[in-house]
Amino acid sequence: MGKVIAISNQKGGVGKTTTAINLAASLAVAEVPTLLIDLDPQANATSGSGIKKGSFKRGIYHSLVMQEPIGKAILGTELEFMKIVPSDRNLAGAEVELIDIEGREFFLKNVIGEERANFEYIILDCPPSLGLLNLNALAAADSVIVPIQCEYFALEGVTDLWDTLVRIRRGLNQSLAVEGFLLTMYDERTNLANQVVSDLRDFLGSQVFDTVIPRNIKLAEAPSHGKPIILYDIKSRGSESYMNLAKEVMENDKKSVG
Repeated sequence: MGKVIAISNQKGGVGKTTTAINLAASLAVAEVPTLLIDLDPQANATSGSGIKKGSFKRGIYHSLVMQEPIGKAILGTELEFMKIVPSDRNLAGAEVELIDIEGREFFLKNVIGEERANFEYIILDCPPSLGLLNLNALAAADSVIVPIQCEYFALEGVTDLWDTLVRIRRGLNQSLAVEGFLLTMYDERTNLANQVVSDLRDFLGSQVFDTVIPRNIKLAEAPSHGKPIILYDIKSRGSESYMNLAKEVMENDKKSVG
């Protein structure tokens, strides 16, 4: 039974899609069957995984709105153990099309169910808002990874996000766990970044991943080449960091089972 992890933060530009692509790829390199689902109409996780716009007939839109089996939309990638359910701009209309349908927050949970036996991890790349697509992701997920940029307003944003997660647990998904808070875009040369890391670790304790994702040129370049960082430059600091994150996620699961 695969574990479903949502990569979510209401704030944009914090590294959600970068994390979704590269965590999925790092798990796949470890020969762990992994499915990445792109829930953002911008479809950056799709293109960043090497799937060209217009090259596919079915995506997550067809599963959510037309109730087609999600298996029909699964595509392969350059990595044998990494598959993807792509997105395109049609998904932008999904919230409007589903708005009056009862149980609309649970459509993703329902369609994912049939594939959980085929993957060890299902990674959900969420849009930067708390709309219906994000609610579907959090209702379907076993846990959530929250990327947080190492910047001045990070702590303030965490408080708002925590309130949101409490409401999600209360209303949609009582068993939703916090997989961890992931510090991203870290620049060790600045006092501010170091102070933010220190403050967040003090505030959130063991819920913050040991792994910190650095600001890294190769990491920024990789999506434009349609490759996860591990295929674009395996020796880069960005690649090393996401491999470490994948190890942490897998080790946390072993601890919880043990």
